[in-house]
Amino acid sequence: MIAAFVREALAEDVGRGDLYALVESAIPASAKIIAKSDGIVAGVKYIDVLAELEKFEITWLKTDSESFVKGDVLATIEADSHTLLRCERTILDMLLHASSIATLTNKYVKLIEPYNVKLLDTRKTRPLLRVFEKYATRTGGAVNHRMGLDDSLMIKDTHLKTIKDLKNYIVNARKKIPFTAKVEVEAETFEIAKIAFEAKCDIVMCDNMTPNEIKEIVAFRDENYPSILLEASGNISLKTIEAYAKSGVDAISSGSLIHQANWIDLSMKMD
Repeated sequence: MIAAFVREALAEDVGRGDLYALVESAIPASAKIIAKSDGIVAGVKYIDVLAELEKFEITWLKTDSESFVKGDVLATIEADSHTLLRCERTILDMLLHASSIATLTNKYVKLIEPYNVKLLDTRKTRPLLRVFEKYATRTGGAVNHRMGLDDSLMIKDTHLKTIKDLKNYIVNARKKIPFTAKVEVEAETFEIAKIAFEAKCDIVMCDNMTPNEIKEIVAFRDENYPSILLEASGNISLKTIEAYAKSGVDAISSGSLIHQANWIDLSMKMD
């Protein structure tokens, strides 16, 4: 899967061929990837595949999940000039995209580390980039939520509009879904959360609630359904995530890890 993705990424940039290579013969070349801002490295796993496919040597001075600061050399590359310059943009784009997501994710992770709460990503990813972007959040310290609809059964507010008896639905669902698949119910109110608890789901997602509202649900869970996990979600940002972590939930999910990640600054310089 990674090799196919890398091939497509390179093909998109190269098109029918690099016109630079038509002019003169290739010569030995080397380059450095240099950080022009601070961040967390992600993308090494993919670029190593590109290096294998395109037959160039890359030596990493920083690797996935490691931090870097402005001025650091992340890697050195050796190849013939045609190969190096043909692959330059694909290398940088994959490294920039993944590292930017990992960098923002790590900021979230550090805020909630003291509270023993897991940070989860979501399915709010760019089309056809889900595996890549979720790899980036994982590299930044998050835990992947489900990759797709086949991972677990999440019953959201839109699903609840079609279900008359949630408890009966979950009983029937457990007869049909894989044995290892969990059932999660999204709750926007305390009342819906109680119904979800009574229906014996595995996880209750407290969606778009305040930290104080969630604290009440945590207390109710702890007293009555201690084995059911609680997840907080809904417009959670760097400014608010610590308050949610203090509420007592087991996990916090945020789409912002991906769709609010601003690109950091990296460049490749020829020696």
